[in-house]
Amino acid sequence: MIFNERMKLYTLGNISKLPQYDKLSDEMKEGLKVVGSVLPFRVNNYVTENLIDWDNVETDPIFRLTFMDKKMLSEDQYNKMKSALDAEMSSPADIKAVANEVRQELNPHPAGQLEANVPKLDNEPVPGLQHKYRETALIFPSQGQQCHSYCTFCFRWPQFIGDASLKFATDQAKTFVKYLREHKEITDVLITGGDPMIMNSKALALYIEPLLEEGMEHIQNIRIGSKSLSYWPSKFVNDADAENILGLFRKVVDSGKHLAFMAHLNHWREITTETAHVAIKNIRATGAQIRTQSPIIKHINDDADVWARMWKEQVRLGLIPYYMFVERDTGPQHYFGLSLERALTIYQDAIRQVSGLARTVRGPSMSAHPGKVCIEGITEINGEKAFMLNMLQARNPEIVKAPFFAKYNPDAEWLGDLEPAFAEKFPFDL
Repeated sequence: MIFNERMKLYTLGNISKLPQYDKLSDEMKEGLKVVGSVLPFRVNNYVTENLIDWDNVETDPIFRLTFMDKKMLSEDQYNKMKSALDAEMSSPADIKAVANEVRQELNPHPAGQLEANVPKLDNEPVPGLQHKYRETALIFPSQGQQCHSYCTFCFRWPQFIGDASLKFATDQAKTFVKYLREHKEITDVLITGGDPMIMNSKALALYIEPLLEEGMEHIQNIRIGSKSLSYWPSKFVNDADAENILGLFRKVVDSGKHLAFMAHLNHWREITTETAHVAIKNIRATGAQIRTQSPIIKHINDDADVWARMWKEQVRLGLIPYYMFVERDTGPQHYFGLSLERALTIYQDAIRQVSGLARTVRGPSMSAHPGKVCIEGITEINGEKAFMLNMLQARNPEIVKAPFFAKYNPDAEWLGDLEPAFAEKFPFDL
């Protein structure tokens, strides 16, 4: 059945109005309140009514994807935040100060996002633009720094907590347009957030249409990173603005540029509804291509059969599996992260279950400071066990596809946990 309701948003302030709220245990309610005071929480009625199994919330993957658990903070962090909330003398400013203190312990901007990726124009930073790779720039629209619902694992959680010092967004002058015009090496622009599809068609057009103008011929590919296929597929089906959004997509394709809709899909259940199926059909009918990506996340999709089923269903629906990421070293990584060895095993077991059409997916990949580092395998050379790694993308294009080795570490969860093997250096350290 096609979902056809106005969006209802549930936050900490009105979560008790959620019809299924009484299905949560007292411990779950407390955990949601405490952790939700540190990390952003928002869920909408499409997710709660169509994707969550409320009879099995303790193990339900979509519930874990959207609702907080007390273990998403360390015991010390949790107790510190709970004490601030419980104290009769705590003012809103006191509570916010404790929350900010905990947030700073969670590595709010991994991979140097606030400094290393920000380009300059006339010796001034370009607000809301990242130019991490030679060919690719990211735009963070100021109107798109929200989402239809928030993912509990999201590495961009600082965008949503109301701290201007941690937020990344464009300025009203749209300085990014001038920067893109002057940098002919950029072929790909990714419009991201938050979620750009939170914007209406007029707001989104302010960022897309300049890329279609004369002088922007070097921009060949426009990507839109979005979770809307999972969290609000009505955006492309029966919302009042749906046809205008689809018309904007057609305009991009008709201009001769490639439009890639980068769908964030974490579990096969997210694309089982009729509304999602129609949304996919409508997007593809514009000439846009839908590619899919997700981190591998404990408690949500750390199972090879889940990934194999998800990739098979994506291919059946005409989507292209693109990336399996490693959970980033930020936020509640201790709760969601897996060892690199475990991530590799799940990837290998899943990829062996699918046909070649689904083997387009690359991973497990770490989006780290030097670039996208892929774990290719584990091998043994001259009696020494090692990870085989590869640079899928890099700040320095000269090291793209450069293979290298790291000492085997069964506990490693991120690039920073690895050391070079065989008395060599990593290619980004040369």
